[in-house]
Amino acid sequence: MNRILLLMLLIFIIEGTIMPWLIPAGYGDRIVPHFILVSVIFAALYTDRHRALLLGVSFGFLQDIVYFGHLLGVHSFVMGLLGYFIGLLLDRRRATLMMAVTVVGFACILYDSVIFFIYSVFRITSETYAFALLNHILPSLFLQLVFAIAIYVPARRMLEAYSRADSDKDDE
Repeated sequence: MNRILLLMLLIFIIEGTIMPWLIPAGYGDRIVPHFILVSVIFAALYTDRHRALLLGVSFGFLQDIVYFGHLLGVHSFVMGLLGYFIGLLLDRRRATLMMAVTVVGFACILYDSVIFFIYSVFRITSETYAFALLNHILPSLFLQLVFAIAIYVPARRMLEAYSRADSDKDDE
């Protein structure tokens, strides 16, 4: 578990420090990387829902504190909830590459949509959902999907090995 936490912390740092430099200048305010969300979804797919809930809540709260100071707990709540429900819905199913990419795509759209609607309720944003969908959510979705495809094999191997070692430990 320590390796998973260290890798997710590294992904969190890369998401906030290196990615703004790599995103083209015209898209810097439109594309927002959510690599931690992709990692939480992989944890939900290949370990268990409780671990995904814990990772989602903790790293979501870290994102709330570091990046988004408007409302504390929004990203934590949504990321933890998505991790738990994806783990609950796809429990004990073998997730292929296509299934994992599809789940990541739907989860990213749902994540950004729920956060948009929460921000709309508290009047933090005044734009319409159609504008947010076309200018923020969909361009960011492509970045998340590319990241999910890029880390699919190493993440799956590491998380399944951890899950097997954890179940062997419980059997003893």
